[in-house]
Amino acid sequence: MLACWDGVPVFDSAIAGGRLKIMIARREFLKLAAAPLARRRPNIIIILADDVGYSDLGCYGGEIETPTLDRLARGGLRFTQFYNGSRCCPSRAALMTGLYPHQAGMGYMVGARRSDSLEGYEGQLNKRCVTIPEVLRTAGYSTLMTGKWHLGQPGPTDRGFDEFYGMVHGFDSFWDQTKYTRLPAGRPARAYPPGKFYATDAITDHTLDFLAGARQRKQPYFLYLAYNAAHFPLHAPKEVIDKYVPVYEKGWDHIRQTRFSRMRQLGLLGKSWEFTPRSTIPPNRVATPNGWANKQNPAWDSLDDARRADLARRMAIYAAMVEIMDRNVGRLVDDLSANGELDNTLLLFLCDNGACAEWDPFGFDVNSGPQSVLHRGADLETMGQPGTYHSYGSGWANASNTPFRLYKHYGHEGGIGTPLIAHWPSGITRKNALEREPGHLIDLMTTCVEVAGARYPAESLPMEGRSLLPAFAGKPLRREALYWEHEGNRAIRVGKWKAVAVDPAGAWELYDMEKDRTEMHNLASAQPDRLRAMVAQWKKWGKRTHVLPWPWK
Repeated sequence: MLACWDGVPVFDSAIAGGRLKIMIARREFLKLAAAPLARRRPNIIIILADDVGYSDLGCYGGEIETPTLDRLARGGLRFTQFYNGSRCCPSRAALMTGLYPHQAGMGYMVGARRSDSLEGYEGQLNKRCVTIPEVLRTAGYSTLMTGKWHLGQPGPTDRGFDEFYGMVHGFDSFWDQTKYTRLPAGRPARAYPPGKFYATDAITDHTLDFLAGARQRKQPYFLYLAYNAAHFPLHAPKEVIDKYVPVYEKGWDHIRQTRFSRMRQLGLLGKSWEFTPRSTIPPNRVATPNGWANKQNPAWDSLDDARRADLARRMAIYAAMVEIMDRNVGRLVDDLSANGELDNTLLLFLCDNGACAEWDPFGFDVNSGPQSVLHRGADLETMGQPGTYHSYGSGWANASNTPFRLYKHYGHEGGIGTPLIAHWPSGITRKNALEREPGHLIDLMTTCVEVAGARYPAESLPMEGRSLLPAFAGKPLRREALYWEHEGNRAIRVGKWKAVAVDPAGAWELYDMEKDRTEMHNLASAQPDRLRAMVAQWKKWGKRTHVLPWPWK
């Protein structure tokens, strides 16, 4: 039998020798029921950064100032082998549902239905899946979201969130408040005077408002805080940008080497992992006509002064965006501390994919079509301000993903590797520790269900992930394998072995992740039987999860 209070299990019973034995005495039950609900069950916060690379944070070896996230890492765990889905929409679908993205209908991107007959590529969350807020709401949680949804329609408040503020679509100006939406319609939202709106700050403003409301309702809360930083368009206050320009005038070769050395000192890298050469630029709709397809990112010293000045400014804007995001995480942490909630809050920080190389070493400016504008002189000072639109390109993305190869879109470690910081003082006893157990976005649903004491609906597709609670305690997560596919880029990891391929017709490669996580030594020809078995296993998974048949040519 199961007793419940407010829909949440509060004691179990067991049958022994034909008798029902109550495991929690009535007085203990009454004491439990009288305690504030939020004090007994932890609040859960997932913070998702957008297009931020594996080594950008200070605690993962980067030079960007991230003191709040560094402090959270010192008070908890840093996962060294956590994975995302290689691109925004598939990653967000996996996070929200605990399924592989194709099972949830998001094998590609929002609204981009590839075929009426391919249910893995519907371009929206389907009815076969259930979301974290839909599950946790039944367990008495207030469900709150701020930031970037990018999972199509039905939108966030139709898929389980009580409150929402942010972008329903994928990316837009950080300076224009008309691009951000409050849901349900008619709910109170903040208004900002002209020139005072900046998206990262506004997202946090509404986050703190939503938390105050949850406290008034005396509910534990699930908060999904999905910052759109540092996705293009690259926008940030000029004074923060200016601080970073001298740092990045040293160039991406210097930054990559410095980060690699720092990561080795921090214990993030295996001793046998090699420093990778600058990554190549796979063929794409922009790099190919611009002449960069299959070429390596150029040496920084090979560029002329004007190009280096333009590129240093682009990376400085990006770094400013990451620092400002960290400041806003600090506002959230301060609010939790002020309300006595930090100890009993499971807080997870991670990124939706590897750094964004779109589309070649020089980035792009939207007003020029697919090509980059070379900014010179006084024009450099306007970069990142209202009315501008920049990306930072594949050379800086390669640096952001140090030490790994390739970028967002791809199944190599530069595309799917993410930092994961786990902080929960009352639930994680290890401090300033590195957790090397491989994990995946699909594990977050399972973790939330277990932590919240919720019940996952039996009629929904079974969860694919594993609870991270054993890993929090330093124990293994037992699973068969992890899998990926996006645009025909694909991978499978079984234990220490990983097979990966670029493009639908690309040859499979094989790597030993313990000895060679930087994917420098392809063992496909040396171990053909192992590779053949792993590819067969991937194909079996692909058919089960609606990856196959796929629409790619």
